[in-house]
Amino acid sequence: MDQNDVVAMRTKLAFGIGATAEAAINVGFNAFNFFFYNQILGLSGTLAGLAVTIALICDAITDPLIGVLSDRLRSRLGRRHPFMFAAPIPVAICFYSIYTPPEALQGLSLFLWFTTFTILLRSFLTLFAVPHLAMGAELSKDYHQRSVVMSYNNFFGWIGGAGTHILGLTVFFVATPEFTYGLLNKQAYPHFGIFVALAALILIFASAWFTRDQIAKLHQPTDDQRGFQFRQIFNEMLSALKNRNYLSLLLGLFFLSAMLGTRETLGNHVSTYFWELRSEQIVWYNLASLFGYASAFVLTARYHVKFDKKPTILGSLIVMCAFSALPILLRILGFFPENHSVILMPLLVFISIFGYHGGAVLNISVMSALADIADEHELHTNRRQEGVFYAARTFFAKAISGMGHLIAGIFIDVIEFPTGASPGTVDPDKVFWLGMMDGPIAVIPGFIAIAFYAGYRINKQRHTEIQEQLAARKLAIEKASG
Repeated sequence: MDQNDVVAMRTKLAFGIGATAEAAINVGFNAFNFFFYNQILGLSGTLAGLAVTIALICDAITDPLIGVLSDRLRSRLGRRHPFMFAAPIPVAICFYSIYTPPEALQGLSLFLWFTTFTILLRSFLTLFAVPHLAMGAELSKDYHQRSVVMSYNNFFGWIGGAGTHILGLTVFFVATPEFTYGLLNKQAYPHFGIFVALAALILIFASAWFTRDQIAKLHQPTDDQRGFQFRQIFNEMLSALKNRNYLSLLLGLFFLSAMLGTRETLGNHVSTYFWELRSEQIVWYNLASLFGYASAFVLTARYHVKFDKKPTILGSLIVMCAFSALPILLRILGFFPENHSVILMPLLVFISIFGYHGGAVLNISVMSALADIADEHELHTNRRQEGVFYAARTFFAKAISGMGHLIAGIFIDVIEFPTGASPGTVDPDKVFWLGMMDGPIAVIPGFIAIAFYAGYRINKQRHTEIQEQLAARKLAIEKASG
């Protein structure tokens, strides 16, 4: 491997803390707001889901638009960093606003508040997330070094996501004499909102600031990418969709988002009402995620060397789906300990480790594969469009909450699940269907995603051929111009 393709530790760390910020916002939004708006504020599940789905429609425009713009921008700060520096303050303001709606709002007015700030939050987060990931894809040309870079991105994302979840449950939503189940404490949510907002602001700015030294090393837009024309932008997005490998990953991400979104949205409902766990118990899931993500950080690049990327993608997806559904399936079949049993939490944590490991390996592998697709696309079109390709990842990261909120919200209303109820007092039939939706039903889209990921075709040999052809073309151009 060329030493120029080895990314310095300082750069990997600076790139990684950007993922910490993005994950803190995503987990702070996805894991808590549905419970807050539905169980605490009394907004119907359908309206809570619809608000995020409307934002998802806007994401379908803003994510690829920012991707194309960051591919085409010429500035003294390069293609990516102007967007990254513009994001932190508006992201922080919008996140805080979501958890501090005026007391007088309810029903439709509360829905409009939630919808407005969700759209704004996700749009401003796109300003950072798409260029940030696109920059990561440009840090190295090496097939396996890219997996290492994305491993840092994934693990630092775990730090942000798990850290937000842990602090939420152990600092902000702790049990009190008034609230045995701390998630039911309405007064805790504004404090949680300001903390996550400020942390994300600092981390986003830090990631942009400490990766400035990479600007000179990154690609510049080609001559035919100058200017701003909507027709040309549309054509570039359409060109990306014609790439078979990109389309395979895109469709796989769509179905995977439906699975992950439903489970993440219902997570606090299931933990509180199906397993009857308190906040200090729920936090132990983060121990499982630590083992899962840490092992993925160490092993994913090795999986790619031994098995290549496509088999790793398929195997990790199967593992994630199987172990995600296993605890509830075993409970339904009568092979799992009862609630409040001393072995319940350790068993849930142990099984979850495998699901988290599969999910983390899958994420790293897909992010690395997208960088390889960008090379293939350059070979075919003579344009570097990492922004367009990674817009898909940020879009589907937000689609997790969009589709998840809608599916979960409608489901909660259909089974008439009560709001503000105490765990252990809800109709057992409603609790049963809550578990079914989180387990066996939710993983169905995940298994469908396997069929689409199977269509991915780039392996190590093919990528080597692509790099050789790109190098030969570059050399020919240099000779012709010299």
